[in-house]
Amino acid sequence: EMTNVTAVLEFKLLGFSSNPYCQILLFIVVMVIYILTILENIIIILVVTLEPKLHSPMFRFLQNLSFLEVCYTTTIAPKMLSNLLAKRKSISFSGCMAQLYYFVSLGATECYLLAVMAYDRFLAVCQPLQYGVVMTDESYMRLAVGSWVTGVFTGFLPCLMISRLHFCSYNLIDHFFCDISPLLKLSCSDTTVTEAVIFVLSLLVLSSCFLLTLVSYLLIILTILKIPSASGKRVTFSTCSSHLVVVTIYYGTMIFMYVRPTYSLSSDLNKAVAVLYTMITPLLNPVIYSMRNKAFKKALEKTL
Repeated sequence: EMTNVTAVLEFKLLGFSSNPYCQILLFIVVMVIYILTILENIIIILVVTLEPKLHSPMFRFLQNLSFLEVCYTTTIAPKMLSNLLAKRKSISFSGCMAQLYYFVSLGATECYLLAVMAYDRFLAVCQPLQYGVVMTDESYMRLAVGSWVTGVFTGFLPCLMISRLHFCSYNLIDHFFCDISPLLKLSCSDTTVTEAVIFVLSLLVLSSCFLLTLVSYLLIILTILKIPSASGKRVTFSTCSSHLVVVTIYYGTMIFMYVRPTYSLSSDLNKAVAVLYTMITPLLNPVIYSMRNKAFKKALEKTL
């Protein structure tokens, strides 16, 4: 059955629209989002580095998240921008597999980091007297390095299994980057085992991280409700609720996309949902996690 398979050397990314006016508009929008995302996250990295008062685990985790968002967005946006203006919207097979690997591994790392950051906030709010003992610099290093290393290894299996699939002469990817779903649809191999493995891995990573994050914030909210001061209760609840909204958007879209037994959603819906976790969340994270923090805002003013 597979003797006549032609090796695919490159894929063509169809993107959003073939209308040149729509492509120019999309190019401008994506470029603005990408530049803002890079600038926001670089500012956070610099401010935390330059201000000694921010050399605490909480802001170090935020620094890790900002660096991650720069890498994560850069995995998708530059190729997307070049394809919006190029006549030949292609990506090599090896380039596609590399993009898939970095996307999966960095996405998994973000899940682990968000869960660790929620745990850090839980300790700070719910167990303030023990926070300095539990969350030491050594503990921070272990959690941060553990998140990155685990994320790097998480990306290996899905990428390896997809790269070993057969892709016939039809090489049009109906997406704006090399994602799991369109590649599985494109393959002329039996993808049952690959889909099952990716489903189980996605379920374990996303569900466990989201559950840990959700439980941490729910315990924080319960602790906040016991605060006697109305102003303190309002400020703390506002900060935690904004964190929870962004986290829910990220985990919700990722779970919707990858924790499914089959990849049968329409390509337009896939692309619309993918925009949320590849472009919008990296743009919102710096604002939500830093600009709602008084210590960071003071440090930013001092640095400027």
